[in-house]
Amino acid sequence: MKFEKEITTILQSNNYLIYIYTEEEERLENSIVQVTKKVFQQKIEVWDFIEGYRNNTLSDCKQNPIEALNIITKTSNINTKVFLLKDFNVFINDIAINRKLKNLHYYLKKDHQYVILSGTENNIPKNMQQDITCIHLPLPNRKEIEAELTRFFYKTDFIMSNQRDNISIAYTGFSIKKIRHSISKLIINKTSTKNIIKEILNEKEKIINNKEGLKFYANNNKQTDLGGLTNLKDWLKIRTSTFTTKAYTYGIKMPKGILLVGIQGTGKSLSAAKIANEWSMPLLRLDVSKIFTGILGESENQIDRIIMTCNKMAPCILWIDEIDKIFSENTTINDSGTTQRVTNIFLTWLAEREDKVFIVATANHIDKLPIEMLRKGRFDEIFFVDLPGFKERIKIFQIHLKKVRPITWNKYNIYYLSKLSNGFSGAEIKQCISEAMYKAFYEKREFTTRDIQKSIIRTIPLIKSEKQKIVKLRQWGHNGTIKIA
Repeated sequence: MKFEKEITTILQSNNYLIYIYTEEEERLENSIVQVTKKVFQQKIEVWDFIEGYRNNTLSDCKQNPIEALNIITKTSNINTKVFLLKDFNVFINDIAINRKLKNLHYYLKKDHQYVILSGTENNIPKNMQQDITCIHLPLPNRKEIEAELTRFFYKTDFIMSNQRDNISIAYTGFSIKKIRHSISKLIINKTSTKNIIKEILNEKEKIINNKEGLKFYANNNKQTDLGGLTNLKDWLKIRTSTFTTKAYTYGIKMPKGILLVGIQGTGKSLSAAKIANEWSMPLLRLDVSKIFTGILGESENQIDRIIMTCNKMAPCILWIDEIDKIFSENTTINDSGTTQRVTNIFLTWLAEREDKVFIVATANHIDKLPIEMLRKGRFDEIFFVDLPGFKERIKIFQIHLKKVRPITWNKYNIYYLSKLSNGFSGAEIKQCISEAMYKAFYEKREFTTRDIQKSIIRTIPLIKSEKQKIVKLRQWGHNGTIKIA
């Protein structure tokens, strides 16, 4: 286990005061027990607020965290090397405990003893950051999940068939405890083999949707089609298998993501769902409104939590819609620098990350984005999504008419409608079909090509209402510096 190697290295490097934040208390304790036994050949002392110390040779120090620290200085003559004190994120900001921890560091160093504090939040005060080594217990990786599945199913008659790999991938982002509860639920409900993944993803959706700032979209294998965007599709197709072990062995680096810039309604947002379906990965959407709060420092913590959640869910797709509205270079908001700090955290993650999170970001105005975000290395590629050409409009009409009239769609004069709708976006074409259907339904008849024709004639597309902006954007998109989608 990678974490056990990390904590072993920390202990052997003479870090005497350690803080580990996690929601998996039981798993953390088991890991610390194993490491202590391996490194020191000794047992650990464990304290919590209600039960105190478990070892009868010590004063229990129930409901007394300051005395729990005091007792450590009096145990230098016993063989105990490691103390695990739980839920200390609750007490660490108290001035008496804060001071006691700083004083305790001297005794720990002298006697070669180690105190490990645990908690659910990374809230180490600034005055303690030089004295405490702070790390995070990551959620179980694929190997740990597979081992847990093997242990669990060995004791039951539940058959995973050939679903083992898919199940372990689906459980990525779950704690061991949640995996056990989930498997028990599947067995009790006698879930069929074909529905196992669906049920796990439903549970994953509930977990993610309870996290502020992210929305989970399960891969439901529905056909999501895009008219045109041939170059983008080809680029994605080549990278379909790059998240596999085989690709890693080959030496291929996993793709980081793409930035889609272009005119509204041209399929930029739909591309995120398309990629998630094609690559069979969960889709997470960043909810901008949940990032920025009125509490100083909370916005920065929120973006950190979002990044951590994405890492937990990897491999996954992170969809950031209209990124130019979130991370704007020309922001005039008087927020004491919060927007800039959040932007810096995000840019650093984009540049340095090695996780299996593929980002699909969309933007309508490239000039508003910080220049650092457009630098090579933040995204693998920047694509310009232009208005659909004639052949692409034929495909778009075909897609939308097939959805509403799967049998009679070919009775409509798609060729004529595509010529008539020159300069229309995909969203505007969809709206014209919708308007034609409303009119015909009101008149209690089937809608026709002529109904769609009238809708097109009545519609004022963006190419006319926002001509100056769109012409400028198209000139930028076709200047030869970026790829055309």
